[in-house]
Amino acid sequence: MATYRELLAQVKEEIEEISSTAAQELLTSSEPPLFVDVREPDEWEEGHIPGAVYVTRGRLEQQIEGLVPDKSRPLVVYCSGGSRSAFAAKSLQELGYEEVVNLLGGFTDWKRNGLDVTVPRVLSPEQRARYSRHLLIPEVGEEGQQRLLDARVLLVGAGGLGSPASLYLAAAGVGTLGIVDADVVDESNLQRQIVHSTNSLGEPKVLSAKRTIEALNPDVRVKPFEERLTSENIDRILGERWDVIVDGADNFPTRYLVNDASVWHGIPVVHGSIFRFEGQATVFSPGDGPCYRCLFPQPPPPELAPSCAEGGVLGVLPGIVGSLQANEVLKLILGRGETLAGRLLLFDALGTTLDEVNVRRDPYCPVCGDSPTITEYVDYVAFCSTPVSHS
Repeated sequence: MATYRELLAQVKEEIEEISSTAAQELLTSSEPPLFVDVREPDEWEEGHIPGAVYVTRGRLEQQIEGLVPDKSRPLVVYCSGGSRSAFAAKSLQELGYEEVVNLLGGFTDWKRNGLDVTVPRVLSPEQRARYSRHLLIPEVGEEGQQRLLDARVLLVGAGGLGSPASLYLAAAGVGTLGIVDADVVDESNLQRQIVHSTNSLGEPKVLSAKRTIEALNPDVRVKPFEERLTSENIDRILGERWDVIVDGADNFPTRYLVNDASVWHGIPVVHGSIFRFEGQATVFSPGDGPCYRCLFPQPPPPELAPSCAEGGVLGVLPGIVGSLQANEVLKLILGRGETLAGRLLLFDALGTTLDEVNVRRDPYCPVCGDSPTITEYVDYVAFCSTPVSHS
């Protein structure tokens, strides 16, 4: 039976190896390699090679294809001294990765040569426990969780859509949630607006939501804006640097206002709307697909688009659509998956069906088109009240 040393020697004959200085020089090439760190968590926390992806040796075969789906990409695998990573490099070859080399001397030799090292921020023990299910997912992991904790998301509305979206974003650890809403909690809200409760009746929605969210997750800071979103205050509010906007507005003037401002500020919007048994969700990402005006150049007449207060809504529907919105926000923050940009998702609660409609950017769009004609805020109430001409 072969000894460990004999197995290591055999593996090293079957893989390629590279020195630290040679590997560092490759980083400036036209096709720089991706470094793969296969050490244990405590080793990673002490420092790692900048830009490296992290997966422990014990989970390498299980997780690497999620982290590095392109098997033609050059990889440099490393551990502390070069032994564990030699076995890892061999495994990667067997998984079909085409260009894999082992780092001679590992991270120890890299540091000894004075090469750049990144010392990561680390989660507290309490955060590791809270987000443990995220940390197990290769597409999230500790780096992704740190992104979530650093993220800033603005929710327009703390009602039917804002309630589930805010709760799931808070539970996921999105560090700062801004909430814009001028209303107070009414008894009719409680059938669907789950961020509020009977004890919140008569209280401003932003303060009720703040209390619930911060009780759910103390990592989350809630910034309330107890005001109606208008052309006069939107630049001030958006000027506080938000990564994503969640549009949970229940009226067309606010939707068009949010759209125009988001295009001019370059902030993606995760849009949702609900009515009776039907819901919609999409993503408007400036420079990467259509905006709200591309989809709806003109608002429908009021008689064809009654509000939930006029037409009603199934209580669970905003929970479904708001959760879809939260999912899109997390993907945008993490930079993972395919968002709904350019796709309108349609949900029918009665038939339990999901349909999808492709939406293209309109080059003649007055806001995001090639030659925009709307470059400043308009009277959105008047715009949404003007009859559409069919001449």
